[in-house]
Amino acid sequence: MYPNVQLFINGEWQDAQSGKTIAVINPATEEVIGHIAHAEKADLDKALAAAQSGFDGWKNSSPVQRSKIMRKAADLLRERANHIAQLMTLEQGKPLAQSKAEVLGAADTIDWFAEEARRTYGQVIPSRQPDVQQLTFKKPVGPVAAFTPWNFPINQVVRKLSAALAAGCSFIVKGPEDTPASPAELIRAFADAGLPAGVVNLVYGVPAEISEYLIPHPVIRKISFTGSTPVGKHLAALAGQHMKKATMELGGHAPVLVFADADLDAAARDLAGAKFRNSGQVCISPTRFLVHADVYEQFIEKFVAEVQKLKVGNGLDEGVTMGPMAHKRGLESIERFVNDAVEKGATVRTGGKRIAGAGFFFEPTVLSDVPMTARAMTDEPFGPVALINPFTHYDEAVAEANRLPYGLAAYAYTRSHATITALTNDIESGMLTINHLGFALPEVPFGGMKDSGYGTEGGSEAIESYLDTRFVTTAGR
Repeated sequence: MYPNVQLFINGEWQDAQSGKTIAVINPATEEVIGHIAHAEKADLDKALAAAQSGFDGWKNSSPVQRSKIMRKAADLLRERANHIAQLMTLEQGKPLAQSKAEVLGAADTIDWFAEEARRTYGQVIPSRQPDVQQLTFKKPVGPVAAFTPWNFPINQVVRKLSAALAAGCSFIVKGPEDTPASPAELIRAFADAGLPAGVVNLVYGVPAEISEYLIPHPVIRKISFTGSTPVGKHLAALAGQHMKKATMELGGHAPVLVFADADLDAAARDLAGAKFRNSGQVCISPTRFLVHADVYEQFIEKFVAEVQKLKVGNGLDEGVTMGPMAHKRGLESIERFVNDAVEKGATVRTGGKRIAGAGFFFEPTVLSDVPMTARAMTDEPFGPVALINPFTHYDEAVAEANRLPYGLAAYAYTRSHATITALTNDIESGMLTINHLGFALPEVPFGGMKDSGYGTEGGSEAIESYLDTRFVTTAGR
């Protein structure tokens, strides 16, 4: 049932002009399940010309027209959710229920931005003279180049795409080569909803070659990137050289602060689910658990009990709650992280090793008393491993939470209003959720600070980076 995936350029599905393809691997079986078209410069030139032509028409469409097409695309996604979820699980590995939730969540995101399309308000600015009128207008910035990763194949595209379309921009997305079919189905929903040719274009290929060709190109006026901090810094610098607007959603190393007065049962249940969702391959995944010494062992016991309830296996199988890692390089990376931490003194509370047999499976792992010299305490271990250490004083916990240059997401559990107030001021993170899991809804901001990037891909502010503010002043003479 897995299709060979083509490029989508100027309203048409097509092979790469060179005929080159890239194999797609099922991470649960390590089998080749299909191929994708491999774009090169000639294909990118076609996509750029299409994006310019598409923008010339789409920028003049009414917000109401854009909203209607977007809402139809959202409805088509919902109708096709079961089919798309199957594709996503085959290529990415996550359990089928998580794949379907991602598709349905994408439809909600489209609906949200469909409404934002109708609210790109300007201003009337009071003037100093009675015969002068001062106005600001919001205009689409122009064609957008987006670069998205494999861990949430639809979710990472849909935020960028929906904001761009709502603003009146055209769009070229370099989709993830590891997980190409599900984002292609997202694009198909927009095409089938009546989006004009050229407004959205989809390419795959060598990431560095595509980004280094598209970003400097004069057609492109804005970039949006989700991925690692080192790559993000490189692309942001390239965009800066050409004065292009940029949104950067980069890496994280999310701290979790569990205080002595926390509801430990709720914390263990919530955080185990969040930590091992998508096999821990989540940029906002809770990673460094800082637990008050008075409840340290008690929390670990409850947390490990929740982790041991997870069923690891092929995401298409009934009852599976954690699938394989998405590729072999990730499996090998997490194995190195865990072995390094254990060699330096960490205690394995559960898990800790690969699962034998086919597929890129690693046990859900909990490490306690992890020394600061362990690489996992500094570099992001993008996989199913939780690192738990004790703290005694509030200032000690906050200092550790803020120690790293990342600032994407943070978590806390406490019943103290005073502690909650202090955390909102003290934690250096673009997003902080306290006593529940409250991230990634369409209507709330999603973005980081420090080395985790800048800009937001959710909430009312997200559309702003796809708009230019233009000022017009007129004298009545």
